[in-house]
Amino acid sequence: MYENNNEIDNIRQSANIVDIISSYVPLTQKGKNYFGVCPFHDDTNPSMSVSEEKQIYKCFSCGASGNVFTFVKDYENVSFLDAVSIVAEKCGLTFKNNIHSSPKVNSHQEEYDVMALALKFYQNNLNSKEGLPAKEYLKKRNLDEQVIKDFEIGLALEKNNSLNKLLIGKNYPAALLLDLGLVNRNKEYLNDVFNNRIIFPIHDLEGRPIGFTGRIYEESNQAKYLNTKESPIFKKGQILFNFHRAKNEIKKKKCLIIVEGNMDAIRMYANGIKNVVALMGTSLTKNQVEIIKSTRAKIILMLDNDNAGEEATYQNGNILAEAHLTPYVVRLSDAKDPDEYIIKYGVEAILNNIAHPLDFLDFQLQFFKKNKDLTNPTDLTDYIKLVIKSLENIDDDLLKEITIKKISNDYNISLALLNNELAKIKKKEKPKETKKLGKEPVSRYNLACSNILYYMMNNSLYIRMFQKELGYFSSKKYRNIANEIIYYAKVHEEISLSSFITFVSSKDYIYDDVMEIIKNTNIEDLNMEEFMEFIRVANSEEAKEKIKALKEQINNEFDENKKILLAEKLIELKKGCVGNE
Repeated sequence: MYENNNEIDNIRQSANIVDIISSYVPLTQKGKNYFGVCPFHDDTNPSMSVSEEKQIYKCFSCGASGNVFTFVKDYENVSFLDAVSIVAEKCGLTFKNNIHSSPKVNSHQEEYDVMALALKFYQNNLNSKEGLPAKEYLKKRNLDEQVIKDFEIGLALEKNNSLNKLLIGKNYPAALLLDLGLVNRNKEYLNDVFNNRIIFPIHDLEGRPIGFTGRIYEESNQAKYLNTKESPIFKKGQILFNFHRAKNEIKKKKCLIIVEGNMDAIRMYANGIKNVVALMGTSLTKNQVEIIKSTRAKIILMLDNDNAGEEATYQNGNILAEAHLTPYVVRLSDAKDPDEYIIKYGVEAILNNIAHPLDFLDFQLQFFKKNKDLTNPTDLTDYIKLVIKSLENIDDDLLKEITIKKISNDYNISLALLNNELAKIKKKEKPKETKKLGKEPVSRYNLACSNILYYMMNNSLYIRMFQKELGYFSSKKYRNIANEIIYYAKVHEEISLSSFITFVSSKDYIYDDVMEIIKNTNIEDLNMEEFMEFIRVANSEEAKEKIKALKEQINNEFDENKKILLAEKLIELKKGCVGNE
């Protein structure tokens, strides 16, 4: 939280949001606002509005919205303070970053501290005399000291309970170590999960160690790889291996390479191909797709060269295509994976593959031919249906037409018939698509509260009206936001949406909720009559909740006198509720 420092807000006031955004996206003036293609979704018609007067932007399609700093933060995929620095530079100013920060409270700080200590412990083991055999193994795998340092590789030694004893000795509770997957319980004893394994740390998007992969390096009957279990801070579906290192190179090269294994990413990174991340499972999750989408980079899938890798390429390519991303594919030959390919053929050979990837559609056309005899009418019919179905996720009408014509020419099938089949699929899929894109219904209470808060963020007049007519939200989420709005207006004696966004940018506990309200609110002009209607609805819904709670209280009350008093209070509440209807 930034206290007693006006530097950031001075930069915001010096920056004209139209000038800053137009340095990224062309804008055209229409009336008092400016419009451009939204860079935060696949926008074909300009749907992003930029208000010079209010110094905010909003996309009326995907809802992306905020002030000059949030635009640069999301476009450049950088931290808030980095975005401030970029805006300052564009304005010819210097951001001294002389911010007085109150300590950032993290509910999982103890977990992060434990994982950081465990990582340091493993690193020290590798650099000890007992770590020499593991160092020799890494050297044979062509992983030198620089790679070991860059990837913070460590070692769990043979002797058991060494990490366990260290952490218990530092007064970390056993339950915490169990939750983090660093130890397991054998009756009344705790044992280290990792023994006699080389340790590869897994980091979150900010670069904090949150998990480990342990690999055997000597002859053993144990599984080759062992991973820590998911924990309060380690969710595989929310990260991509190596992303925290790769993100700057991805931004620079405008290209993101996705591989299957951690060693593939390490090998490529060590050989100068630093815009690479690895999957954390078989299929991309929604969260991982959002991470990938945020880079706005060309996506290349370069998974293992086996049947499972081919299936995973098809599966993940479709996941990306459904998210309106356009993936490309590299299928390496004569090596099982990128790690082996670089060792076998060298970095220049893999760079040549990266420079000439397949379109995902071309990959699909090859994939659909697998195990099919296209001289057989049944197989040919199945193949063509698969091709037509795959065109549904492609937004490029020209590519669709070219593909349909190619199938028509190659297999001597009527073009009209193929187009008819494509139209059938479109008709069949339409209800599903509408359901997918539809928003979850919002309750009257939530909608009223969100709109009230939006009004309050824009003008202190509505803060005073809120305090007079409502004054309180029963929902903690809305109450927290209202408190921050009132505090801001009291300190600054005025409020604007653009300035309030900057104010909450360091307040993790409400920032996402504030931005969600701004994103989902489509109010162009503030109107007192409309605001008072939202107040009336909120009052009414609050009363209904109180009535519900009182009824439960009455039902659970055994004292008759108390029941009478509660019933009288219930009658009064009901009168007020009816009056507000």
